[in-house]
Amino acid sequence: MKTSYWTKLLDIISPRQCVVCGHRLSVNESVLCPSCHLHLPLTAFHTTPYDNEMARLFWGKIPVEKASALFFFMPHSDTARIIYDMKYHGYPEVGEYMGTIAARLFSENNFFEGIDAIVPIPLTRWRQWKRGYNQTMEIARGIADVTGLPIYNKVVRRIRFSGSQTRLQATERQDNVASAFQLRHEEQIRGLHLLLIDDIVTTGATVCSCARELCRASGVRISILSLGFTKS
Repeated sequence: MKTSYWTKLLDIISPRQCVVCGHRLSVNESVLCPSCHLHLPLTAFHTTPYDNEMARLFWGKIPVEKASALFFFMPHSDTARIIYDMKYHGYPEVGEYMGTIAARLFSENNFFEGIDAIVPIPLTRWRQWKRGYNQTMEIARGIADVTGLPIYNKVVRRIRFSGSQTRLQATERQDNVASAFQLRHEEQIRGLHLLLIDDIVTTGATVCSCARELCRASGVRISILSLGFTKS
């Protein structure tokens, strides 16, 4: 794709930087520089999507089929800046870009085969208004651009937020998100295989809570994709 004159001009006036290392990006690069892209701590879960460390978090809790994360997440690491910039610093384009990266990589192993629609984990209206966007929706956009799958962002809503999960233990995380979601438009998802999108999976509590609500619609199957996975 040819780079426009205005893009080149803006890049001179306000140079874009790699979100991981901070080095200047060329006009043909976006979000990550080639070196940081090459050195992402990839999980490779997409090569064994039915049985991996992330998938096992959900066994016996929800009817999970496939599960994969793009990279291992370590708080305060250089790579963690991808999540921090997307989630807290007002860079929604990071989510969409990383969604396309995950989708292209996972497509090589047919990860999306049999999936009917994408469902991003919702935020409460107040939190989305305050942030200006939902980061999981941005990730979903990137995945949809590559796969062509529809995004169902109105079939479930978040009705309760009791604070960040970041500093909570596993049982506290489960309690924190219990009854946090509400199913809507049940008829739209009956019998479908849904891909649930989150930014980070640590204990899986948020994903489980949302998935259980979606599974109130008959015949729903769940697969999960996140950008980061917190390795135990």
